Amino acid sequence: MAQSPPQAERIAMRYEAFGSLGLHAVTSRTEIDEVGERYAVAAELETRGVTGFLLDLAEHSNVKGRLTADSAVPEAFRSDVRRNGEDRHDRVDYHDDGSIEGSASPPPITPIAAPQMRGTVDPLTAYLDVERRLGRGGDCTVVIPVYEGRRRYDLNYTDRGEQILSPAGGQQFKGATHACYMKRTEIAGFPADPKESEGAREGTIWFARLAPGDLMVPVRMELETEAGLVTGYLAELHGRGVDLKLME
Repeated sequence: MAQSPPQAERIAMRYEAFGSLGLHAVTSRTEIDEVGERYAVAAELETRGVTGFLLDLAEHSNVKGRLTADSAVPEAFRSDVRRNGEDRHDRVDYHDDGSIEGSASPPPITPIAAPQMRGTVDPLTAYLDVERRLGRGGDCTVVIPVYEGRRRYDLNYTDRGEQILSPAGGQQFKGATHACYMKRTEIAGFPADPKESEGAREGTIWFARLAPGDLMVPVRMELETEAGLVTGYLAELHGRGVDLKLME
């Protein structure tokens, strides 16, 4: 954004994720800015503890775009990743004529054809879209086509309705949430061996309305990843007049 938005317009969140044995696996942070018809999302992720020895991962990504009445339309997405000593750089640009231009360094496993890119959004915008749908009273039964510069996939969401969560895993959250089941359908740019496929493949995400505005944000998640089952917890949320700390 050309001008830094006032603090009241920004939501900043920290998440902590743990493996099946309760070992600290990942710390991630996300900032969402919505100002008028503009939005920007920035996210960073870093592996922790024993997981960091098995998978040394640090990732930073960001997107900016514009908001419409029923969608978020990205304009430019960038991602920089260091994974086990290897640097990766992905970018996607969205042009006014509807065309999409992407690149990845090093190149993807398989090229992504232009027809496959058509109608896609970046992963950060995909997550924001679900948060806005729920925040405006909708459900999360939706298929979102995603292209991130090196991989093309669909995020298939199924609505699981309202659920009450109790404190767990050191997180002091109790209350009403909206549950969504997510499953990733891999289309292009993925390794032949599914066991080598990176990132979250499927799982349940619980969303809650924790701040004023049009968003419900993830408060807890259970996801199947390349590192096995990972449970993530919202640890802190700040912005829009809210200062919330749910765990250390």
